[in-house]
Amino acid sequence: MIIAILGIIILIVGIVLKRSPEPANHYSGIVRSVGIVVVLLGLALSSYKVIDPGKVGVQTLFGKVEDEVLPSGLHLINPLVDVTTFSIQTENYTMSAKSGEGQVEGDDAIRVLSSDGLEVTIDLSVLYKVTPSRAPYIYQNIGVDYVDKIVRPVTRTAIRDNAVNYQAVDLYSTKREEFQFKINKTISDNFIKNGLEVQQILVRNITLPATVRASIESKIQAEQDAQKMQFVLQKERQEADRKRVEAQGIADYQKIISTGLTAQQLQYQTILAQRDIALSPNTKIIIMGSGKGAPIMLSDK
Repeated sequence: MIIAILGIIILIVGIVLKRSPEPANHYSGIVRSVGIVVVLLGLALSSYKVIDPGKVGVQTLFGKVEDEVLPSGLHLINPLVDVTTFSIQTENYTMSAKSGEGQVEGDDAIRVLSSDGLEVTIDLSVLYKVTPSRAPYIYQNIGVDYVDKIVRPVTRTAIRDNAVNYQAVDLYSTKREEFQFKINKTISDNFIKNGLEVQQILVRNITLPATVRASIESKIQAEQDAQKMQFVLQKERQEADRKRVEAQGIADYQKIISTGLTAQQLQYQTILAQRDIALSPNTKIIIMGSGKGAPIMLSDK
């Protein structure tokens, strides 16, 4: 459209030259012709609009926002229409305590009060995108700065409104998933009303006060010590059971031996052992006999 305006200026200059004295008026025809060409060229170029991939175009004619959305590609439009593009790709808005991680420089984490009155620091990322069909609504009712007007304040408010229903320790541990689900629903409902769509809510980090962290660590250490003691006690019980079974086995063995052996069997086993010794090539002295009577000594020497 700027080219067409430039052509109109050139055309006006040509008309002015025509009314000028000699010899300037001789160039008026050429200037007017150039002006007409530039105007036509500008109108032709303004009639075509290319929308980049991942974006949509919102048309405005004399301040009125058109409902028709231009998808990505080449379009033939009214040259007087002004087109504003909106990204419909997934966007990431991060609020973090670490500088450089989020859209705002410095510490931008969300600080909330839990139900037990403790201050909890939350790092959060919101993945969202513009609903293509709602882009005209956003442009007319919110504007192109919808991130600062909707995304940031709605997210931070949802975090604070839901965090007051939980104790600090629960946010950090057992109720974290439930908390994330609730803020996801709250933010999603609000975003839908404003032409945005939540892709995912990521609770990146929850930081508790130092005193609470120390208490949790002490509790975890105590639980680990208790589990370790339970393991030691169970191991000792198993060892005691093993020794009890072993002792019972020995007692049973001795009982069987004591009731099953006779004097004649013991004497017979003694004779067999002495025979084996006598047949051995090693030097030996054999003492035969029982406790009654004189023993008999045999030697191979």
